[in-house]
Amino acid sequence: MLKPAYEELIRQAAQGEVVHNDDTTMKILAMMPARGPSEECWEEKSERTGIFTSGIVSTREGRKIALFFTGRKHAGENLAEVLSQRASELGPPIQMCDALSRNPPKEFQVILANCIAHGRRKFVEVAENFPEECRYVLKQLGKVYKNDAFAREQGMSPEERLRFHQVESGPRMKELETWFQEQFAERKVEPNSGLGEAILYMQKYWDKLTLFLRQAAETMTLCYSLLRY
Repeated sequence: MLKPAYEELIRQAAQGEVVHNDDTTMKILAMMPARGPSEECWEEKSERTGIFTSGIVSTREGRKIALFFTGRKHAGENLAEVLSQRASELGPPIQMCDALSRNPPKEFQVILANCIAHGRRKFVEVAENFPEECRYVLKQLGKVYKNDAFAREQGMSPEERLRFHQVESGPRMKELETWFQEQFAERKVEPNSGLGEAILYMQKYWDKLTLFLRQAAETMTLCYSLLRY
């Protein structure tokens, strides 16, 4: 009875303008065979032993569809199965995810955006050892998040939100990018330190982290929607 509705949700999700995806490990006893002393190790017989639950949230014209898949496949593989039902006349969707290589769908073209919250977290984790530097980064990002919250409260359209971020958040992000460069150029920070690694992460994925300054879509932070389900 529910299968037709389930399949239709997947079909509609495939048409999304922005798709968020992520996964986490999961334990399902039925997928974890018991072992005995004389049993051949199951891992030796299987290419992948992990079990994952992938969450995919697709947004289109203000509507959101949340899908969850549990099994051996990673988030990118599950997203690929969803996008296999995307209408051929539609262009590639924007995909919001963290920077793990297993998140993008290898078989389909997407416009990739990475989550600023994941980059921010790296500075939070080393703030005790680099309080002044991390305070600056977190303050700059905090102003950008405040701008995003204001845009939501005002009910801005995607185009209005894009223009607003370009004017209000663009200079903040440019200042931050310049500050990152100066830390290494002026040898204020060692690249292999905790702070250096946090900066290198931001620099490596900068274009994807700042897609919200170039695309009229919700592309700043991963899965606002997922966190609500």
